[in-house]
Amino acid sequence: MRQINFGLIFGFGLLTVFFTLENTAPTTVHVLPGMNYTLPLAGLLLLVAGVGAVSAWFFAAWTGMLNNVERITQASEFEAQQVRIQELETDLNRYRSTVQTQLGLLPATTVSSSSQGDDNSSDAA
Repeated sequence: MRQINFGLIFGFGLLTVFFTLENTAPTTVHVLPGMNYTLPLAGLLLLVAGVGAVSAWFFAAWTGMLNNVERITQASEFEAQQVRIQELETDLNRYRSTVQTQLGLLPATTVSSSSQGDDNSSDAA
């Protein structure tokens, strides 16, 4: 992989040198009224490419920072949700134990199957 990267960088550098040697004609840039700059075409294009690369780098850094802030915010929200889940599970266990104790205090009632069968047969007639 290093050989491929070296080959690409070397080829790009060689193309840049050839481009610079072939495009040495002076070019006038009108920035504002009364502000004119004369630069070789290749130098101007390399300058503009450099400004574009730096702008892209700043944009990537800004986007990365915003993603980190969002990730940190989501992590704190996740932790808050986990705490809330633990609280709800504690409440649920407490309610279950309360219901179990209350069910234990109720008198035991049993319904015999023969009395249910008699009730059903009288309804059918």
